[in-house]
Amino acid sequence: MISVGIQKLTPDDFYRILFMNEKIQLAPEAVANVKANFEFLKEFAKGKVIYGINTGLGPMAQYKINGSNEIQLQYNLIRSHSAGCGTPLPEIYAKATMIARLNTFMLAKSGIHIEVVELLKELINRNINPFIPEHGGVGASGDLVQLAHLALNLIGEGEIWYNGKLQPTTEVFQVENLTPVTMHIREGLSLINGTSAMTGIGIVNIILAKNLLDWAVLASSMINEIAESYDDHFSDGLNRVKAHYGQNQIARMMREILNDSKLIRRRDDHLYNDKTVQVEVFTHKVQEYYSLRCVPQVLGPILDTIINAREVLINEVNSANDNPIIDNEAENVFHGGNFHGDYVALEMDKLKIAITKLSMLAERQLNYLMNDKLNQKLPPFVNLGKLGFNLGMQGVQFTAVSTVAENQTLCFPMSIHSITSNNDNQDIVSMGANAAMIAKRVIDHTYIVLSIHMLAILQAVDYLEFKPRLSTCSGKKFGELRNIVPKFVEDTTKYKEIKQIANYILGNKLQFTVESDR
Repeated sequence: MISVGIQKLTPDDFYRILFMNEKIQLAPEAVANVKANFEFLKEFAKGKVIYGINTGLGPMAQYKINGSNEIQLQYNLIRSHSAGCGTPLPEIYAKATMIARLNTFMLAKSGIHIEVVELLKELINRNINPFIPEHGGVGASGDLVQLAHLALNLIGEGEIWYNGKLQPTTEVFQVENLTPVTMHIREGLSLINGTSAMTGIGIVNIILAKNLLDWAVLASSMINEIAESYDDHFSDGLNRVKAHYGQNQIARMMREILNDSKLIRRRDDHLYNDKTVQVEVFTHKVQEYYSLRCVPQVLGPILDTIINAREVLINEVNSANDNPIIDNEAENVFHGGNFHGDYVALEMDKLKIAITKLSMLAERQLNYLMNDKLNQKLPPFVNLGKLGFNLGMQGVQFTAVSTVAENQTLCFPMSIHSITSNNDNQDIVSMGANAAMIAKRVIDHTYIVLSIHMLAILQAVDYLEFKPRLSTCSGKKFGELRNIVPKFVEDTTKYKEIKQIANYILGNKLQFTVESDR
């Protein structure tokens, strides 16, 4: 069980909660701090003007709210901002949003009543997830619209995901014997202020992007086996003279995968001897194409980008991103802009560019397998049937190319696409949730591209009868994937098989003995 409120939450914690259904508990010390923070605000607010408690909201903050209307203001805020539209967030991203919001509240800087964190804990542990539309907030006062939909569920209204279906929240709470949150002081504003939606989505993106990268290293290693490449381009001797962490990590991973391969050539054996020197024309390429030879230099920066994004998102999810900040230790309330989402937005923009580059590498490696004039050892389109009559992998290559092209178009950075809103109160915005959602879309696309690439690798290995000569690691994964998609000669539909491979890659993390973080 994971304790929330004392130690920093990490993407590994999110993985255990989201993908392994591990339960959470609230750290007693943190619960006590949340209670103390609420009691401080209740006393401190008396006789003072504090934004969002006895004032209007946004550019209407100059309007005083009378005491009799203060509680209703919180409900008005939640209901009025539950205005999102578009495709609902998949449950795993909605649940990640709840986890991120809960962790922020457990820092005891929001002045909320303890019942908020207790209900969030119950929803997370029971896998009851908020209905959050994809489109809404601009990431300036945080994810106002997305978090308003979460808040709407917490007050017992709207629809909520239960047993995989959207159902009325009132009915679900009745079945589960859950009590909605009530407004005490500023719960409505606290619930919708902050970066928890973009951060929750972003952390899932980090988890899935790292998994993609690991599989891309495997695919890149296997295609080098198919090409019977030389070993020095992923050697320690070559890569250690480049100071980048990511490059050296990718090279180490490749060496681990390929350490007992019977297909990888040692340059010393083949080219550094008197016999070879006398040859006028070499039948085997002296250096491989860049998509095979420069894997550490291409995937290395992507690994560094993922690691950097991971560090930023760990900081964000463990930060107080409300406004105002209620600090009972300093005995003060601080107004400002901790809800602004540029940290997350910038990292998501960088991440989607990095993963797009990964998809481009996979597509170029796929093209190498498709084009017999390049590889000079496989039939066109890795066609194991009758050339001309059968078409092999020709159709699925179009899907890969089309999908990579869309990724490239999606790479326009959202973080610089600021549009003023809120009567010019929010005059520079982060678009953080949009950035996180587009990064998600790029990652989803890349799972498809990599699945097509792996399908071609399987066919190539079978055509060349290379399975006995693959490395132990490559051979094991070859067997697992072949159990999903058997060798095919005749033309059959492939869309279901591509999805099956994508789901397998998504659900099966690769384990390397080398370090995965700096």
